[in-house]
Amino acid sequence: MKFFSSLEQVNENAKCLFNLQEVEQALDVVVQQLTNDFANESPVVLGVMRGALPMMGYVVPRLSFYLEVDYVHATRYQENLGTRELMWLHEPHVGLKDRRVLLIDDILDRGITLKAIADKCYELGAKDVKIAVLCQKQIANFSPAISADYVALLVPDAYVFGYGMDYEGGWRNAPGIYELTNTSE
Repeated sequence: MKFFSSLEQVNENAKCLFNLQEVEQALDVVVQQLTNDFANESPVVLGVMRGALPMMGYVVPRLSFYLEVDYVHATRYQENLGTRELMWLHEPHVGLKDRRVLLIDDILDRGITLKAIADKCYELGAKDVKIAVLCQKQIANFSPAISADYVALLVPDAYVFGYGMDYEGGWRNAPGIYELTNTSE
């Protein structure tokens, strides 16, 4: 892949699928759904790091009910891609026993890691786990390992980045969601 040092280079090599206004409008719909479903529940909101940061920063202040916030950070072992085990870099510190949990993540594609995180929440005593994602990939003839309960936007089965999703470790701050179109050097 190629390094983009400026937003102009991003725009030359990627197609903007959703601009910042469109992303925020879609998240406003999710905020309303979450308000309807969690207003009387006092949930624990767990962000899946690092991609969930922008979505959490937008959504959480717009939820006008009591909640607790924490995060999880897990990564799949790279030596054995077939394993279902995760390496936990940070488990939740807020107690989950008998609580409703809302996981917030940037994207749902295969769902293997997100399912393992949800399973861990249940192991820690959560009575219910719901999942909200900024994007869900539309992958033909494939069902993810877990489903999201709240999806802001649908994206193609392509390399996407921006608004929390990275491109080569960066551009999580891109003002919208982009699809990489030019992969040549």
